[in-house]
Amino acid sequence: MPLGERAGDKSESRYCGVETQFNDDMPHVLAFNLSHGSFDFVVAPLMDPAYRPSLMQKESGVSGVLPFAGSDLVLSPSQWSSHVVGKISPWIDLDSEDEILRVDSEITLKQEIAWASHLSLQACLLPAPKGNSCANYARCVNQILQGLNSMQLWLRIPLVKTDNDTMDVNSSNLDDSWEIWNSFRLLCEHHSQLSVALDVLNSLPSANSLGRWFGESVRAAIISTDCFLTNARGYPCLSKRHQKLVSGFFNHSIQIVLSGEPVHSLPRINSDLAANNNDNNVDGVQKHPLRPYLDYVGYLYQRMDPLPEQERFELGYRDFLQSPLQPLMDNLEAQTYETFEKDTMKYIQYQRAICKALQDRVPDDKASSVTTVLMVVGAGRGPLVRASLQAAEETGRKLKVYAVEKNPNAVVTLHSLVKLEGWENIVSIISSDMRYWDAPEKADILVSELLGSFGDNELSPECLDGAQRLLKDDGISIPSSYTSFIQPVTASKLYNDVKSHNDVAHFETAYVVKLHNIARLAPPQPVFTFIHPNRSTDKSNNRYTKLQFGVSSDTGSAMIHGFAGYFDAVLYKEVHLGIEPSTSTPNMFSWFPIFFPLRTPISLHPGSSLEVHFWRCCRPSKVWYEWSVTSPSSSPIHNTNGRSYWVGL
Repeated sequence: MPLGERAGDKSESRYCGVETQFNDDMPHVLAFNLSHGSFDFVVAPLMDPAYRPSLMQKESGVSGVLPFAGSDLVLSPSQWSSHVVGKISPWIDLDSEDEILRVDSEITLKQEIAWASHLSLQACLLPAPKGNSCANYARCVNQILQGLNSMQLWLRIPLVKTDNDTMDVNSSNLDDSWEIWNSFRLLCEHHSQLSVALDVLNSLPSANSLGRWFGESVRAAIISTDCFLTNARGYPCLSKRHQKLVSGFFNHSIQIVLSGEPVHSLPRINSDLAANNNDNNVDGVQKHPLRPYLDYVGYLYQRMDPLPEQERFELGYRDFLQSPLQPLMDNLEAQTYETFEKDTMKYIQYQRAICKALQDRVPDDKASSVTTVLMVVGAGRGPLVRASLQAAEETGRKLKVYAVEKNPNAVVTLHSLVKLEGWENIVSIISSDMRYWDAPEKADILVSELLGSFGDNELSPECLDGAQRLLKDDGISIPSSYTSFIQPVTASKLYNDVKSHNDVAHFETAYVVKLHNIARLAPPQPVFTFIHPNRSTDKSNNRYTKLQFGVSSDTGSAMIHGFAGYFDAVLYKEVHLGIEPSTSTPNMFSWFPIFFPLRTPISLHPGSSLEVHFWRCCRPSKVWYEWSVTSPSSSPIHNTNGRSYWVGL
């Protein structure tokens, strides 16, 4: 049964498994561990551990019946697929110098995977590579992956990273198990059905080193009973660092698998304690040797905070790639407007900014006599018009509003809103592109809502430069400036989703995405800044930036799949709005980050720096970005001439 109920959480991490020994009575294995022990699935060997193909042929002279753990008929198809993860024989060593062992290993691996496929298992656990060299193992697994159905292969990797910053990746000592995983998945071409099962040990690497794994394709975390400490009552518990790690697993849909023999001698408990331990024992007889460990994992799950309402709303968008809007080329649909209009925090910030601008523009002693001309350019269905009028009411200032909107469908809604609210004498609706409208008078304040996830990626600079002639020389623009930011990330899932399209164009496209299963490898750095009104003599919106990122030495090596992009905007003076993680506006959902993928992921080793180049390019009909990496190795320049991705003017 699931570990518990957590509001909003429907992820796989609610289910906990147990690693079992070989037993050819699979119905008993399931009954004991699921019905008796309350686990949700078993990681069970499929083949008798004594089996070796070479011995079997010597003894019989012919191929006999393979010693699998029972016929496929002993369990129902749904039991096999829902409750059994196949555990491939741990003795196999495809990179052994012993040719007989190597050949036996390859034969056995393929036989066991074929049997697991026949049973329609959802996943198989592959044993960890035996040494630092895993080329033949990876070759064999890659062959299997090419013909595999939907089954996942979980490669067992011990969670090891020493604090030796000068480690040699070619040495015989295993300093960083991530290197083994990285080598294996590169040999297998980043195959989307190859995942990781982390073997959690009683000693953990640094927090930065652990953080790398949340951007990798980790499906399970195997926790040995040796990892558990003993609490004051004699029951198993985990260290604070292990608890934090397990919470991270829960948050990233990583399933816990318990492994090993019980190492706690639990006291027989009296009836009062039994009542407080959810039938841990019945009549003083312990049910399942690992049940106390399962109960503790369940306790960790149940004490997690429920998902906030906003995160529940965003669950379906996690790591889901979306093309950015083209608001100049396309007219937005009613549903898109409605989603953005529900973002109350955004309009609270705009109202605060407009209040301050009105107070600076008109002194208190002239509040009743001076009327401020305010233009909302890109008014949509009117939320900024409403925020402006509420700001005027809050500050006691008189206002005249022009609502300029190019989308004729939104203009219909605007007219209805103005009539419904009785704003006819205050608000004039202009059905026009802001860049081409000839206004009867100039504005004191120009308010716009044209920002994209990367700040300027929905052409706010071009629109506001075109509308600047509508503003008085001493007029105020809200927003007054905005800056884009990028940071390198490990994002295995996003990379595989882009790769699945099998073309260059998708790797040269920026995507809007609710980032979740990623590892942020360095703090964000600013890229491009735009200021409004733009009083400079050089009106070009072309930009070029070169950035250097350093990854903390205790992180270890890491794989960079692309760059997460954000923005931060100054609406007016100290009122800001943004999604850059360190300064992000809370409880706001209008913008997800943007993701710039790399065609070939870059491996970054400790002590080396990452040099990144970003360009913003403009032509009369379109704007686009180009990006590349030049250190520690060079990537192609992505999206040359906007050949794959551009925003139309």
